[in-house]
Amino acid sequence: MKTTNILYGSTTGNTERAAKQIAALLNGKAIAIRNAQAADFEADLLILGTSTWGIGDLQDDWSAELGKLQTASLKGRTVALFGLGDQSSFSSSYLDGLGTLYDAVVAGGAHVIGTWPIEGYRYSESQAVRNGAFVGLALDDDNEASLTPQRIAAWCDVLRGFLS
Repeated sequence: MKTTNILYGSTTGNTERAAKQIAALLNGKAIAIRNAQAADFEADLLILGTSTWGIGDLQDDWSAELGKLQTASLKGRTVALFGLGDQSSFSSSYLDGLGTLYDAVVAGGAHVIGTWPIEGYRYSESQAVRNGAFVGLALDDDNEASLTPQRIAAWCDVLRGFLS
């Protein structure tokens, strides 16, 4: 059976809640990045989650622990990403933290799966959009919390294809 680890940084609890929902749906393990060990990066499917703070800043725990990701053995590893942001108040930097994580895993040689369509979102700019799609699941618990469970479920359905 393939293993799934969800490493996340969370300040207000929204990203942690999403990580735990994803873990429950994929029989995975949710781990706060501040508690992560090197072995936690070695799952068959590694899922990374972050929120974006301020004007495009990476969440504080990820900012402090980014070195763990940069020194992890990611070459050839399958990675999926999810991010939380506020597309109304921070429309010009929506999910930029997700884009930062994406750049780090690609630089490490990871294979990223689980892109997400941009349709249905209202933002002006995002560093998490590449080739016309978000680099991972896009969530907005500030303005669209009611959509979060169904978005997570649909995304996990896609990721299950890798795990089977």
